[in-house]
Amino acid sequence: MRNLGNILITGGASGLGAAVTAAVRKNGGTPYVIDRVAPEASVDYVCADLADTAAAEQAVRELVERAGGRIDGVFTAAGTDACGALDQVPTAKWENVIRVNLLGTVAVVRAALPALRESKGTVVTCASTLGIKAVGDATAYCASKFGVVGFTRALAAETAGSVGVTLLIPGGMHTAFFDDRDEQYKPPPDAKLNQPEDVADAVVFALSQPPGCEVREMVVCASVEGSWP
Repeated sequence: MRNLGNILITGGASGLGAAVTAAVRKNGGTPYVIDRVAPEASVDYVCADLADTAAAEQAVRELVERAGGRIDGVFTAAGTDACGALDQVPTAKWENVIRVNLLGTVAVVRAALPALRESKGTVVTCASTLGIKAVGDATAYCASKFGVVGFTRALAAETAGSVGVTLLIPGGMHTAFFDDRDEQYKPPPDAKLNQPEDVADAVVFALSQPPGCEVREMVVCASVEGSWP
C-alpha cells in the first residue's frame, strides 16, 4: 500500500465526495476539493461549476499549485441528474447532466494528468450502476455514466504503466442526491442503500495501491441493489 498523499476530489462538499474527503484525512492524506459550494470540513478547496470546462481545468491548476505541484490521486465524485422522459426534460437541463458528469470528469482528469504522471498517481472515476444498466426516464444520466465507463476504460489503456486508473461503479447511497427529485424518482422509504462512508473506504483502497498494481473496476452496492446485475 502507498501513502495517500495529496488527493483532489470533485464534489467533495457533500455525499460520497464528502465521505471520501473525510476518509482521505482519516488515512493520512490531504484532500483538495472542487465543488460549487464550500465544504463544511476545513479543507483546501476551490469553488467551481464542472459544467464549465474552463473553470474546472483552472480549479485543478490552482489546487495543484497549492499542493506544491504534487497530486497523488483524483476522485471524481461530482454529479447531477435530470429525471424524466426525454421529450419532457428541458434541453438545457439534459445537456447540463452531460456537461457535469462526463465532460466535467474529463476536464478534471485532463488537467490533472501532468501531475499524476509525475507522481505515478491514481485516478478513480465515479460512474454508476446506471452506467452499465439502462432504465427509462434516465436518458441523460445513463448517457453520461455510460460515457464515464467508456472514458475510464479507454484512459486505463492509454495511461497503462504511467497512471493508475480505477472505475468505481456505485449503487444507490444514503445521500442528498435524491432530495430534489419528484417523489416518483426517489427511492422508497424502505430502500436498502449503501452508506457513503462504506463506499469511501473502497475508494481509499483503490487510491492506496502502489504504482503498477491496478484495481481496474469496482462495483460497490447494497446486496439488494435493483440496478445490478
